[in-house]
Amino acid sequence: MISSYPGFPKEGIVFRDFSPILRDPSAITFAADELIKYFDLGRINLFAGIESRGFILASILSARYDRGMIMIRKAGKLPGKTTKRAYMLEYGESALEIQTDAISKGQQVLVCDDLLATGGTARAAGELVESAGGVVAGYVFLIELTGLGGAELIKGHKYKSLVQY
Repeated sequence: MISSYPGFPKEGIVFRDFSPILRDPSAITFAADELIKYFDLGRINLFAGIESRGFILASILSARYDRGMIMIRKAGKLPGKTTKRAYMLEYGESALEIQTDAISKGQQVLVCDDLLATGGTARAAGELVESAGGVVAGYVFLIELTGLGGAELIKGHKYKSLVQY
């Protein structure tokens, strides 16, 4: 149920799109249940969604498992006091932010995104969780591009991806 789009967003990249999963409620439920199996749900306090597709996954998990959800957004998109982390993308540089009061000290946070590629975005998100006082319980991704080595940047943390390319 993952669609592939060669040459998007630029030549040489194959975009892996999980949108078809969202059109099928049973697929959404299956994905949520499969992702959470790897973690101790009783210890997770919050799901953190990385902008923007990670918001969808974190919201689904939050509603399904009755936990809170927080957003990790691109710089300049969150109101209030924030903390920022810069990171490298496959094709450039970017920055993420979290609201400094989004997490209570010691809360266990499962970081959610649609895709693990080079790992820079995931690592920056985890650093933001920790800077806000949280503990990274792990990472979940619907898709992992194994040839790009993203798992190396989140080494030392549990992570689960449903589909690997």
